[in-house]
Amino acid sequence: MRDEVPLTPVHEIQGDGPFSPLAGRRVRIRGVVTGAVRRAFFVQDPTGGGHPARSDAICVFRPGAKPPRGALVEVEGKIVDFRREEIDRPTTQLVADRIEALAAEGPVIEPVWLRSELIESELPTLARRLEALESMLVGVEAKAIFLAPSNPFGDYVVLPPDSPRPRTRHGGVRIDPDRPLRWYPGFRLLDYRRAPRVDVGAVLLDPVVGPLHYRVGSFQIAAVRVPRVRPARVRPTRLSLAADASHLTVMTLNGFNLDPRIERPERVDDPRRDIDDDVGDGRYDALARALVEEAGSPDVVALQEMQDDDGAEVSPNVSARRNYRTLLQAIRRAGGPRYRWVDRPPERDADGGQPGGNIRNAFLYDPGRVEIEEAFVRRLGVDDPAFEESRKPLVARFRFRPTGRSIEIFNVHLASKRHQHSIFAVADPGLDPREEIRIAQAQAIAAELDRLGKEGVPFYVTGDFNDFEFSPTVRALCGGTRVDLVERVPEGDRYDYNHRGVLQALMHGIVPRSLADHSGTGYEILHGNELVGARPGHLGERPTDHAYVVARLAMEG
Repeated sequence: MRDEVPLTPVHEIQGDGPFSPLAGRRVRIRGVVTGAVRRAFFVQDPTGGGHPARSDAICVFRPGAKPPRGALVEVEGKIVDFRREEIDRPTTQLVADRIEALAAEGPVIEPVWLRSELIESELPTLARRLEALESMLVGVEAKAIFLAPSNPFGDYVVLPPDSPRPRTRHGGVRIDPDRPLRWYPGFRLLDYRRAPRVDVGAVLLDPVVGPLHYRVGSFQIAAVRVPRVRPARVRPTRLSLAADASHLTVMTLNGFNLDPRIERPERVDDPRRDIDDDVGDGRYDALARALVEEAGSPDVVALQEMQDDDGAEVSPNVSARRNYRTLLQAIRRAGGPRYRWVDRPPERDADGGQPGGNIRNAFLYDPGRVEIEEAFVRRLGVDDPAFEESRKPLVARFRFRPTGRSIEIFNVHLASKRHQHSIFAVADPGLDPREEIRIAQAQAIAAELDRLGKEGVPFYVTGDFNDFEFSPTVRALCGGTRVDLVERVPEGDRYDYNHRGVLQALMHGIVPRSLADHSGTGYEILHGNELVGARPGHLGERPTDHAYVVARLAMEG
C-alpha cells in the first residue's frame, strides 16, 4: 500500500483556501504529533514545507487510541473537508486507516505565537492568516488576560499581553461599534478535573500551546497542558438606585430557560442537551438572592426565558404556574416581598426557543407598591409575521400606588442571533440573517409606542433585544422623543453580556425623552454573571448568562 500511495507534503493538502485541493483523494503523510482532541490528533510537517501561506499541519480523524505527542508518525487515509453546516468553514481532515510510528521522539516543533499584530488584522486578512495556521502548533504567551469567564466545556478566551486594546475596570474588552465582529485567541482544556475556574480579568501565568483547531465556528487552541492562573475575583455589583415614594424600580432578568422539572429522557428531543435540574443546581435560589440582595427587591421584575412547568419535555402543557411559584418561594426564603406574577402563555411550540419549553416573557410585581391593570395586559405581535415562531412581547400597565400614576412596561425578547454566520464562514461571513426580523419587530413595537405617546401614557421598554445600542434594531425604537437609557451608562460599564470575550449590551431601557431627562431617572447594570466563571464539567452553575439590569423611573403624579 505504501508504494501505491506516494508521500504528500501537508501544505499541498491544505492548499490556498479553506477547501483542500486533494479532498476525496487518498494520501500518505509524515510528521510529528503535536496534540489531540477527543476524536482526532494533529500531525505537523517538521520541515516547514516551504510555503508561508499554507498550513504545514493537518487534523487526523481517529476516535480511540492515538499516538503520543512528540512522536514521528506516518499516516495514510482519505482527505475530507468536514463541516457541520453548509454555510460554515470546513476543517480539512485526514480520515486515517493506517498509522505507523517511525520514532518515539520526532523533531521539535516551535509554536507560532498569536500576538496583537495578528489579532488586530482586518477580518479577511485575519481569516487568511488563521487558515494558514490551521492545525499547526501555536501559542499565547504568559501574562495574557482572560476576557471571558470559564464555562462548563473547558473553553477560555484571552487577550495577548502585547495588545493595546483598552480594557474595562473588570479586565474585559467592550464591543467596538466600528468593528463589532472580532476574534480573540481561545483555548480548550479537555481535563475538566484540572481545568481552572476563572473570572474575567484573571491572568495567564504560563504560555498556552497547542494545535490551532477550528470548532463551533471559531479557531481555538487545543491546549496540551493545563496552565497556572492568577485569579481575579469579581464581586457582584449591588444597586445604588433606591426606590421611594416617587420612583418605581424595574429589574430585567433573563431566566436562561428556567424550569422546575428534571426532564425525562424519553420526552425530550435531545437527552444530552435538554435535561437539567434547575432546582437541584440552585438556580432558583441564586436568582432570588440576586433579586433581593443585589437588586434591592425591585417593584417590578421583567422576566425572559421562562419555560413551562415540564421544561423541555415535548407535551401539550404550556402552563408555567409551578415555575413561578418555585421562584416566588425562593424569593421569600431570601427575605424578599410576596411578589405576584403575570404572563400570557404562548400557543404550544409557537414562539421558538428550546423544543418543548414554550418559552415566554413574564412579570413579577410587588402588590404593596404597584397594582396591575388587568385590562391592559397583552401579548404583541400574535398575528404579525415579524413575530412568527418568535417570542412575543408581553405588555402590562402598572399603577404606582404611592402617586397613583400608571406606566406601560414592554417586556421583549427579540429574534435570536443564534443563526448568525461565523466571521470565518465561507459564504457571507458575519451575516446575521435575523437582523431584518429584529428590525421589523422593533418597528412594530415603535408603532405601539407612538400610539401611547399620543395618549400621554408613559412607557418603559426593556428585555433582551439581542442587539446593540448602536444597531438598526435599537435605533428603530429610539430618536426624537425616545431614549435608550443604556446610553446614559458610562461607556466603560455599558455591557450585560459576554460573547467569546466581547462585552456588549443586549438589554436596553427605552423611555420617553421627558422621563429620561428627569433628574430621578436612573439605569444601572449590575455586573457579575457575564464576568464570573463556571467550573468546567459542571452544567447549571450560572443562574443566567446576562448581568442584571435595574431602572429607576420617576412616577410623580
